Amino acid sequence: MLDKNAIGRASPPTLNEVEKGAIRRFAEAIGDYNPIYYDEEYARASGYPTIIAPPTFPASFHSAADLRELLGVGIKSLLHAEQGFDYERPIFAGDRIYVSTRVADVSERQGMSGKMDIAVIEDEGRDEEGNLVFRARRTLVVRASKETP
Repeated sequence: MLDKNAIGRASPPTLNEVEKGAIRRFAEAIGDYNPIYYDEEYARASGYPTIIAPPTFPASFHSAADLRELLGVGIKSLLHAEQGFDYERPIFAGDRIYVSTRVADVSERQGMSGKMDIAVIEDEGRDEEGNLVFRARRTLVVRASKETP
């Protein structure tokens, strides 16, 4: 079982600079060719100051969190099960977003192959003025390590 003391462990904010090229490459990687992610004139005509990032773009952000340290497990034990995003505003090219990560919950569930640990991780992104831009929540399954006799 994951240590319940992991709940609340957090990373300090880490700066992520949002670049036009990164937005374009991300949109291409997910197969979304909406011109609002590529064409600045189109984005402005749509009411935005510049191109915007696709809704799942924060998945590419870095934080100072090392999940192995926060949860006390090896990275090979983690299975990404679910992720969701809530926004206060779109993410724009040129934004400087500070991302912090914290362990929101740790639990144990019974699965078909036995008990498994579940960790809920929350990311929060704020702009340079400290305003909330997004919150992300992901659920990780921590596979039990096989014990050797």
